[in-house]
Amino acid sequence: MEASGVVLAIRGAVIDIVFQNTALPDINDAVSVFDQEAGTVIAEVQAHLDPTTVRTIALQGTAGLRRGDPVKKLGGPIAVPVGSAVLGRLLDVTGRTGDGLGELPHDVPLRPIHRAAPSLARQTGTSDLFATGIKVLDLLTPLAQGGKAAMFGGAGVGKTVLVMELIHAMVATYQGISVFAGVGERSREGHEMLLDMTHSKVLDRTVLVYGQMNEPPGARWRVPMTAITIAEYFRDEDHRNVLLLMDNIFRFVQAGAEVSGLLGRLPSRVGYQPTLATEVAALQERIASVGGAAVTAIEAVYVPADDFTDPAVTAIASHVDSMVVLSRAMAAEGIYPAVDPIASSSILLDPLIVGQQHVDVADRVRQTIEHYRELQDVISLLGVEELGADDRRIVQRARRLQRFLTQPFTVTEAFTGVAGRSVAIADTIAGCQAILDGDCDDWQESSLYMVGTLDEARQKEAAARRADSAPTPSPPAHPA
Repeated sequence: MEASGVVLAIRGAVIDIVFQNTALPDINDAVSVFDQEAGTVIAEVQAHLDPTTVRTIALQGTAGLRRGDPVKKLGGPIAVPVGSAVLGRLLDVTGRTGDGLGELPHDVPLRPIHRAAPSLARQTGTSDLFATGIKVLDLLTPLAQGGKAAMFGGAGVGKTVLVMELIHAMVATYQGISVFAGVGERSREGHEMLLDMTHSKVLDRTVLVYGQMNEPPGARWRVPMTAITIAEYFRDEDHRNVLLLMDNIFRFVQAGAEVSGLLGRLPSRVGYQPTLATEVAALQERIASVGGAAVTAIEAVYVPADDFTDPAVTAIASHVDSMVVLSRAMAAEGIYPAVDPIASSSILLDPLIVGQQHVDVADRVRQTIEHYRELQDVISLLGVEELGADDRRIVQRARRLQRFLTQPFTVTEAFTGVAGRSVAIADTIAGCQAILDGDCDDWQESSLYMVGTLDEARQKEAAARRADSAPTPSPPAHPA
């Protein structure tokens, strides 16, 4: 295609372009800016300023571009490679490879990153559970195949570790395609993910799409769209189930706020973009089950300053089926995964889906831990001895439940030296039921900490009792 426009002005990631003798490209269409020194830069149209000028956001660095550089229209939105050729590859927002394994084949199919969500008539509901092997998730916040689950937490409470463990947990049982979107990720995290996928022998069923922290806001803003487009192709064309993992979706909102500010829009609440709800909905509504194939999303969501009333957090939370809330207070106590059993929820915790026993045990676990929290002020002031017999029993069982719901992870084995555990849902329910019924009232709390099933805790308790009952060797006599 011949150049049809020229660069009028450049302000960071914002490029104004004049098209004199041709129609303006549509909003969200891509244009290509060429400079002899800087090379080719892809930008996306965001506004029509007048009959001949558009304002665009660059998806790559603009260093070296200058006024007068030629621009050509690409005839539509950014089109990224999809299909089996991208399996095992690492891509950026425009579909270029970044793993050093060479270019993709020339005949690889392309799809535009901007597409409408499937109509409600085409979508199919699903109530199939996604068993993770993680006790606290399977019991209190079951995940749905074809649903959306989000891990909410502040900095340093374990969101990325939990997402990584979910990837490991699902490798053995999940035989579909995985698409990982690294939104605003650190370079180190991307490198570790690529190595982990390679060592786990699952890279051939995985696509990695990255828009990292050091990239312009436009790249971080659009990289989830690239990942969803690849997932949609496998769902619609190959009719395969897709697991879509996004870490961290808050960076998508943050990049949108940066782009909004660069475009000169007036900010809304807490400085966020006025289009926050629309942008989040455009992303989340494309995650759906269609024609018997499902896209299941697991998203990590950073909570700024641990403020769960933040507009970005509430906008994302309104779209998810399972909310996994990570607690800083629990992490400080060494309860890992630091999932808050009270704040976390799932629409799948219904007797018609998981069964009456599962719901009853989950409700009793929540009630017991909630009652313990209500008593914590009294305990800290007066001591547990001042409680009545019933309250003391509830406190003891709640503390044992909290410790039983901890679990060693495979991804942390290199740091802790403890092998990861995967626990079946039936074993989790049986273990919690036994603790609630008082079967473990005379056990040490430490016997339930960082174990898999209750049988493992029973062996740990028996070993501790044997050690306690063993005679203490007398010290050797000193010579006179």
